[in-house]
Amino acid sequence: MKNGKIVTLAIESSCDETAAAVLLEGRQILSNIISSQIDIHKQYGGVVPEIASRHHLNNINAVVDMAVDEAGITVDEVDMIGVTYGPGLVGALLIGLATAKAYAFAVGKPLIGIHHIHGHICANYIEHKDLRPPFTALVISGGHTNIVEVTDYNECRILGGTRDDAAGEAYDKVARVLGLGYPGGPLIDRLSKKGDPHAVEFKRVFLEKDSFDFSFSGIKTGVLNYINSEKQAGRDIDTANVAASFQAAVLDVIVAKTMRAAVDMNKDKIVLAGGVASNSRLREMMKAECDKKGIKLYYPSPVLCTDNAAMIGCAAYYKYMAGQRDDLTLDAIPNLPL
Repeated sequence: MKNGKIVTLAIESSCDETAAAVLLEGRQILSNIISSQIDIHKQYGGVVPEIASRHHLNNINAVVDMAVDEAGITVDEVDMIGVTYGPGLVGALLIGLATAKAYAFAVGKPLIGIHHIHGHICANYIEHKDLRPPFTALVISGGHTNIVEVTDYNECRILGGTRDDAAGEAYDKVARVLGLGYPGGPLIDRLSKKGDPHAVEFKRVFLEKDSFDFSFSGIKTGVLNYINSEKQAGRDIDTANVAASFQAAVLDVIVAKTMRAAVDMNKDKIVLAGGVASNSRLREMMKAECDKKGIKLYYPSPVLCTDNAAMIGCAAYYKYMAGQRDDLTLDAIPNLPL
């Protein structure tokens, strides 16, 4: 406890960010430390799991120490330890989980395992103090593209997900084909502002009539085929037009399905979460559609969109308040369902 308020120490290591945070009463950030490996993985065009695990191992203790020091507390003042235990890269998850278990055992405090997607959704509670369930959430990142019905702080149900590539993964692959670099999402978003979204008509994949699922492998292949055909014909490729047209094809589907889910489930709030929730065009399109339907739109600031431990701490707080605990047998589950 700190001044009579509940203190959460949280750890996140599901992919390539080593992160630790300290929160007060679940929604007030006292510290939020993120050690990113983006520069390390850029040369490979994506995250290399073994390399990510090694860097987590090297960084985790220092990152946790920094989070505790910046928060101005001692570990003994912590009321619980929240940690991501899935989904994610198994080696990366194990580093964070082992560290959280060690702290929980050493100080005799509860261990709270958190689902990574649940954490992303909870980032919005930190940013928006007025936000309460129920609502519809769009979780969109390099590893996930899910429409989620959130009925309470600890209760949510996936309405739809990707059947192949996640949206962020498709962005990364198309950016690589266009020679833009890694990570692809911010680069394509920036370049798209200079292009014509109608220059190339890539196919919109909506799948079955009532499905909330997504499929982005086809659009990725469509971009590759277009570039190859243009090169074979000896024509110059306007990368800005290709980026804008690709982004339009992806976001048209995402926005349409998210809006339909909110209307079908009778929700008056939509929450964006995950790294791709920082995409400026996605936010513009969602805002325009929400305004038409009288739906309120929420999304976090960019630092809370990417993987971070503050979101895990918020989720842990609500599980703790509901009396949920885990023990030291908690294991990493790379394909953990929500």
